[in-house]
Amino acid sequence: MKDCIEQFLNYLKVEKGFSSNTSMAYRNDLTQLYEYAEKTLKSRGADLDWNSFTRQDMLGYLVWLKERNYAVTTLARKNAACKSFFSFLYKDELIKVNPMENIDSPKVGKALPDTLTVEQVKNLLSQPDKRDTIEAVRDKAMLGLLYASGMRVSELINLNLSDIDTKNFNVRIFGKGGKERIVPIYPQAAYDVDLYLEKARTVFVKNENEKALFVNQRGERLTRQGLWQILKEYAKDADLEGRVTPHTLRHSFATHLLNGGADLRSVQELLGHANISTTQIYTHLSASHLRKTYDRAYPRFI
Repeated sequence: MKDCIEQFLNYLKVEKGFSSNTSMAYRNDLTQLYEYAEKTLKSRGADLDWNSFTRQDMLGYLVWLKERNYAVTTLARKNAACKSFFSFLYKDELIKVNPMENIDSPKVGKALPDTLTVEQVKNLLSQPDKRDTIEAVRDKAMLGLLYASGMRVSELINLNLSDIDTKNFNVRIFGKGGKERIVPIYPQAAYDVDLYLEKARTVFVKNENEKALFVNQRGERLTRQGLWQILKEYAKDADLEGRVTPHTLRHSFATHLLNGGADLRSVQELLGHANISTTQIYTHLSASHLRKTYDRAYPRFI
């Protein structure tokens, strides 16, 4: 049974191009499914085989998950992982009957992402200037680039030196599935990266073969957890504690562009969204801006 899970995870990585983070989430969810299935099948003396795991067993598992008081979004994710897994097994004829067939997923409303105002972003990005350290030089460049490009945190920490072009003010980003996009950045962000490369990175890096653009104090590629910790500290300094996550600057970038008049298709390309429906969530965040524009521009003759 575990072999089937490994086959599926390999399929996600090789054929679907899923990121390591997404694959890990699938692994965790399917490991939980396996542990439940193993216990259930053993209790009735059935063969430890996915063919023995029935639709009734699957419904029992979903009830068991619900009793654990998971959030609806978490239940939906676990449900989706199971559905993809059993669909894979069925298509590859590793099971005769798909136990997930005709089982609906939990309904999940789209939550609007939290965003900062332009003034709040300015305040956050100015915090490194208050620290006289080479780490602050790195942090200013890093946070500025994160907002200037709207890239995901995973995309930022995976940047290599060859991906940034400060002379032409752009950055090459490899998104989900290894899809490449070139995103422009404003001159100040490029200047801050140049300053970091000159003043800070040369101090941190001990191995001349290190390719990572942003590194920690040991000269190694900065991790997602490391960046998150850095961001939390500056958010606290900016009185934005609890308001900022690694994705907040990406959400703010998209909303500010739309508020500034950018068209939805361009924002989609900058964010690296495969479907424009994903980008459309930000149009809801721009509603307040449209209301203010309407109130300011509408002729007051009635």
